[in-house]
Amino acid sequence: MISASGLAAQFTELVLAMLLAPLLTGWVNQCRAWLQSRSAPPILQPYYVLAKLFRKDVVLAHNASPLFRVAPYLILGVIALAAAVVPTLGTDLPMNAAADAIALVGLLAMARLFIALAAMDVGTAFGSLGARREMLVGFLAEPALLMVLFTASLISNSTSLATIVETLAHKELVIYPSMAFAGVAFTMVSLAENARIPVDNPATHLELTMIHEAMLLEYSGRHLALMEWAASLKLFVYSGIGLALFFPWGVAGGGDALGIVLALPVLILKLAIGGVLLALIEMLSAKMRIFRAPEFLGIAFLLGVLSMLLHVLLER
Repeated sequence: MISASGLAAQFTELVLAMLLAPLLTGWVNQCRAWLQSRSAPPILQPYYVLAKLFRKDVVLAHNASPLFRVAPYLILGVIALAAAVVPTLGTDLPMNAAADAIALVGLLAMARLFIALAAMDVGTAFGSLGARREMLVGFLAEPALLMVLFTASLISNSTSLATIVETLAHKELVIYPSMAFAGVAFTMVSLAENARIPVDNPATHLELTMIHEAMLLEYSGRHLALMEWAASLKLFVYSGIGLALFFPWGVAGGGDALGIVLALPVLILKLAIGGVLLALIEMLSAKMRIFRAPEFLGIAFLLGVLSMLLHVLLER
């Protein structure tokens, strides 16, 4: 039986994820500007952009199908569901029972499928180009992400993210060499999945180098706002997965209100540190050619496999 307090805690976690996601994007953009000695945009700039887009009218192509209109809502909804199952504040919430590693990867793959179909729906060259590149990146990134999640599941003997967090956070401090390799692989996958340098550049509008932005060229108004919000929420989800796997300390063991409140400042601190590290990685990296992306993600997959082998051979 799901209690009212559990539902309230779960709703709080989801609302906080959706509200903090644009703030995380603004923080990363601000840190990257500082590191590049540029004038930094306001940290609340993503909120201003979303508010402006929600006020604008939607302009649709004459041959846009109902899928093109519904896709932004579906994508945001699917990624919001993924954010709800990732234990960022507590491990005893109603949705944690569905927080299976394989199901989580499936949700992220479903969002990718919708955005790729919507990009190809109108039939523009750039939309189709971006959709093909997005599916290429996803085809290579998903196996690497599964290897990372399976490494953590071997340590906790469960594919549930809540169980993984509880196991790693409340066990005595142990150095796992396998998790070091898994951490590098997860970082590479996160950069690719969130359209960050070196795989993609979220700030570019050069048609021949775009991946994510190429799929949004036909969207406007509230539809574009939902897509941008979904992109920020996806970055938050991957940040939450990384914190759950590699820095699980500070997550509340129960679903009580006090534990959620105490876990919130810890989460914000970890996200702030992660945003600085992401901006630093982007500043020190150069945008690679799209033909090098398979090599990049292939290395991530091999590191994920190596992390599993290290656990089986050395840590059992």
